[in-house]
Amino acid sequence: MVTIKDVAREAGVSAATVSRVWNDSDLVGPETRERVAAVAARLGYSPNGAARSLRTKGTRTVGVLLPDLHGEFFSEVTRGIDQTARRRGFHLLVSSSHSDQQEANAALRSMRGRVDGLIIMSPDGDAQRAIARLPATFPVVLLNCGVGVGRDSLTIANYDGARSMVGHLARLGHRRIAMIAGPERNHDSDERLRGYRDALQEVGVEPVPELQVRGDFREGSGYEGVSRLLAGRVCPTAIFAANDCMAIGAMSALGDLGLDVPTDVAVAGFDDIPLARFMSPSLSSVHVNIAQLGERATQRLLDAIANESASDPLHEELKTHLVLRRSCGAQGTGAARDPELQPRSQGNAP
Repeated sequence: MVTIKDVAREAGVSAATVSRVWNDSDLVGPETRERVAAVAARLGYSPNGAARSLRTKGTRTVGVLLPDLHGEFFSEVTRGIDQTARRRGFHLLVSSSHSDQQEANAALRSMRGRVDGLIIMSPDGDAQRAIARLPATFPVVLLNCGVGVGRDSLTIANYDGARSMVGHLARLGHRRIAMIAGPERNHDSDERLRGYRDALQEVGVEPVPELQVRGDFREGSGYEGVSRLLAGRVCPTAIFAANDCMAIGAMSALGDLGLDVPTDVAVAGFDDIPLARFMSPSLSSVHVNIAQLGERATQRLLDAIANESASDPLHEELKTHLVLRRSCGAQGTGAARDPELQPRSQGNAP
């Protein structure tokens, strides 16, 4: 059994330093912290053998760590996870990190010895740091974090969805298409912004920095984003928001300014949350089967828990399709291509 002294010796530090790393002490520098975490992960060390005991005790509980618990997207993901887990006799222990590394570490510490596996959504890129202290054999599935190094992962076809929606707006005749993007260093946000820029270049339009503003995926930042866009020298005729919450905020701001959607400015979002179809006008969006994202992550995790044997990490990407409604000038509601969401599975084999 690997002990704290084994980790200390291998990392070239004292046992006290290893303990401080595990307790997130400010007395340890980032370079030392990373080195100790890497050694601990390689040796399969966890304090008090917690990670091993939770496999042998069988808690019948799944840990879920999300960036936030606010909003329809996260509630739909959680619903998919919960329904799938309950069908197989498991319950959930849910926490949020608020995209803060220390909060993520604290949440994971609170789950030690209490869960049989983890589902982690950390699109801000800190997922690998969050799980660095877990043994490589402990079941973990990453959501919307890109391709997980050495871990199972699921993502949304962010790039394809954004590119398709912006391409649709361009086919409607729009050339001054603005984007309210998500935060920087966020996987979903980065991929959707990349899809937006590539779609514009494909129709011969050079992306204009003035027509690209950042938000935080909440309604308020979509509302504020409209003010910043309309204050510039180039006024957009269409706005693509990186998620529906910001698109709804943008529609509200346009209405308060006396502008009509879609006559004056077309608006489209991403995710197709349940509220999108009930907006006035109804919101065009890139449809994501959000509950299915949670469902597939849970299926993969529970299979890993049941098998208890190492297997090649699997990456799945869930396809998206357009749902065109009145906010972008479409008549009625319909899906543009890909009516069925089929995941692409990619193993690690060459």
